[in-house]
Amino acid sequence: MTPPQDQHLDAGAYVLGLLEADERARFEDHLATCALCTAEVDELSGLEPLLAEFADATRPAATPPEVGRPQAATVPDPLPRPSEELLDRLVGQVTQARRASRTRRLFLVAAAAVLIVGGPLAGALAAGAGSDHGGTVTAHSTSPAQDLMDHGEPHTATDPATHVVATVALETKKWGTHVALRLGNVSGPLVCDLVAVSRTGERQTVTTWSVPPAGYGIPGSPDALVTHGGSALQRSDIDHFEVRTLDGRQLVAIPV
Repeated sequence: MTPPQDQHLDAGAYVLGLLEADERARFEDHLATCALCTAEVDELSGLEPLLAEFADATRPAATPPEVGRPQAATVPDPLPRPSEELLDRLVGQVTQARRASRTRRLFLVAAAAVLIVGGPLAGALAAGAGSDHGGTVTAHSTSPAQDLMDHGEPHTATDPATHVVATVALETKKWGTHVALRLGNVSGPLVCDLVAVSRTGERQTVTTWSVPPAGYGIPGSPDALVTHGGSALQRSDIDHFEVRTLDGRQLVAIPV
């Protein structure tokens, strides 16, 4: 059972499906009233499709059947398993981090990534989880959303009526398009979503968020909102993105 004071630390385990049913129910009750955990779950939401993509890429190819030879029922090969050396190293790092509760949770998330997909991506995730004990593990300096903003394909627009400023950064994936958003000059309280619109008019919600009363990217609250999500639309099929309130008001459109 997760103590109430530790519920802030369950976001990573929640995203990766590591919580027991009762823990998951308690965390979802907590999530409904905790802006901090809501933001953390949103930051981690892009991890699941990335792991799925890597799992598809590393799954062994099926061997063609021999002509004329009876075939037994096929059972899918398991995903590649991590090496014993990697597991030993990870276990050692977890042991060293037990006294730092948040760090321990991050290593558990990294360990789950190793067990889910194996291989170099999981090793990188484990290495990026960070350590407070002076080891060789190095934490990433930015979030996945900020990484994509820094390195993705950027497009920026300012709405002439609302004056809201938005930049999207795009990355092509097998499953569709990874999208990061930076939003500024917007006051709250609002609940918004980012919608991808295809060249044929199809609409898909990329991500949703709330704008607090203080807003983002305005005097007194200068930091812009940075978040990310995904669309099943391929990059070549996307015409533009729209930032809208959930009551239907468009704040800004970003042609791509």
